[in-house]
Amino acid sequence: MIAKDIMEQTKATKEVTSKKLGGLRTMPFIIPNEALEKVATYGLQANMILYLIYEYHLEVPTAASILFLWTSLSYLTPILGAFLSDSWMGRFRVITLGTIISLLGIVILWFTAIFPKARPVHCDLLSGEKCVSPKPAQLLLLLSSFVLMSIGSGGIKPCSMAFGADQMENPENPKNASIMQSFFNWYYASVGVSVMIAVTVMVYIQDSAGWVVGFGVGAGVMLLSTIFFLLGSSVYVKVPANKNLSAGFLQVIAAAWKNRHLDLPPENFDGWYSLKGSKLVTPTNKLRYLNKACMITNAEKDMSPDGLAIDPWSLCTVRQVEELKALINVLPIWSTGIMIGVIMNQNAFPVVQAGTMERHLFPHIKLPAASFSIFGILTLTIWVVVYDRLLVPLISKYTKRPRGLTRKQRIGAGLVLSCLATAVAAEVERHRRSTAIKEGFANNAHGVVTMSARWLVPQHCLSGLAEAFNAIGQIEFFYSQFPKSMASIAVSLFSLGFGIGSLVGSLIVTVMNDVTKKWGVSWVSSNLNQGHYDYYYLVLTTMSVVNFLYYLLCSWAYGSCDDTTIWDEDNDDHDKKEEEMKSEEYVVVITADA
Repeated sequence: MIAKDIMEQTKATKEVTSKKLGGLRTMPFIIPNEALEKVATYGLQANMILYLIYEYHLEVPTAASILFLWTSLSYLTPILGAFLSDSWMGRFRVITLGTIISLLGIVILWFTAIFPKARPVHCDLLSGEKCVSPKPAQLLLLLSSFVLMSIGSGGIKPCSMAFGADQMENPENPKNASIMQSFFNWYYASVGVSVMIAVTVMVYIQDSAGWVVGFGVGAGVMLLSTIFFLLGSSVYVKVPANKNLSAGFLQVIAAAWKNRHLDLPPENFDGWYSLKGSKLVTPTNKLRYLNKACMITNAEKDMSPDGLAIDPWSLCTVRQVEELKALINVLPIWSTGIMIGVIMNQNAFPVVQAGTMERHLFPHIKLPAASFSIFGILTLTIWVVVYDRLLVPLISKYTKRPRGLTRKQRIGAGLVLSCLATAVAAEVERHRRSTAIKEGFANNAHGVVTMSARWLVPQHCLSGLAEAFNAIGQIEFFYSQFPKSMASIAVSLFSLGFGIGSLVGSLIVTVMNDVTKKWGVSWVSSNLNQGHYDYYYLVLTTMSVVNFLYYLLCSWAYGSCDDTTIWDEDNDDHDKKEEEMKSEEYVVVITADA
């Protein structure tokens, strides 16, 4: 029964976390798992636009749309991974499965580089030679590798950080909030370092040694990621899945609908159905319509002799109702992350732009076109360290908050910086295009202008800073608003926003290409010098400004982040809960009116 499943899950969670497992000693196994996965996959994604153009002979808008869709799928699959981990398999099993599937996808991509028949016949695109388009079977093999990597990412992304948090979290520690913020910051910084390695070392290997060696190294790195994670299995805290979670959401909706004819009770109503010992004995006033799902109208008809709900699709616990409310309440703020997802996934076009610019940083150091994104990652990583160790203590003196800026303030700051990033990108592209035309490259899409690619650095730095504020702020915000049993869902909401952002980005490129080419030359033409990518960036800037105004409205409507629900696993009294767990019973909290 549903009630018994919840009790068993809570008891199992206590048994797991009471053992001497977890802690800092698990970090050398967990962090390398995602870090190495990022080195492998981001090292492939960074240069993939060039692989699609020069090896598969795709047009720039088509190749960019494929990458947008790949990125989108990589951010959307974590939702499935989160529900699988939180409500069925547990985080450890989902991460293990995801790691193996990612490895398989990278191996298939490696095969497309090894076997010539897996790609169209090679041609010299730079010389103007007419190239053969890829066959459907060739595209299918390539896209299958992308899909497998996305599915694997769906198992790793939502669970790895939450799995790490399981090892570190200790609600009884008064410094737990500060420890968790530092964990999120440093975890994100480690991911930033791995991506930095991906867009430099991995891209350099691909450019200098070729696609076969480059993709082969990626497969080897992913194999190491798998081995590292499995080596730490014996010391992990493995919080069991709440097998009632996904069904619980549907049950609350169904129960509220069935009881829609009932009037909401007065505030002093005490006939709510809740778990024995649960702190959640009265539902909140937000989304009060859903409170009808946990109203006991007739104890004899609604309850069995052992105190359990006869029909869980007609009567749910207060906790189930509050879990669904927590998810619904954050959706408006979550939706503001879609637009920044569009901005953060602008990876393809800057690579093509850098390829047409002078790329020497110093006289004897020439960066690959795909490696300029390192400046954004470097900015993100440095900022996380500076903010966590230097600015938080300083800001907290004035804000009286141990975390410095609030979560919502950091989200908003990231949105503002994303507006600046696209505005700067528009101005840099306007100047690059003007220089290319003056130097006679109007009809030469591959001509290299004298303008230095260092002009691309500011927009990358602003994007990195925007991500440092917004992404970490979002993840911490979602994590703080949900119970521990929904940790993977909390983290995956961020991925979902970025995933939909990638879909929107692909849609914007497709619509802009179809509409503007009717006016002459497409703004996102394969020939950057004939197109108007500066106009494209200005459109993104305008949309970002509107999105920030929308965020201000959503933030105001949400209210204070400090007014959070105290979930049952927070600050539990161990002895009391242990005694309650032995009973494995539900209790109905009813106060009869005299």
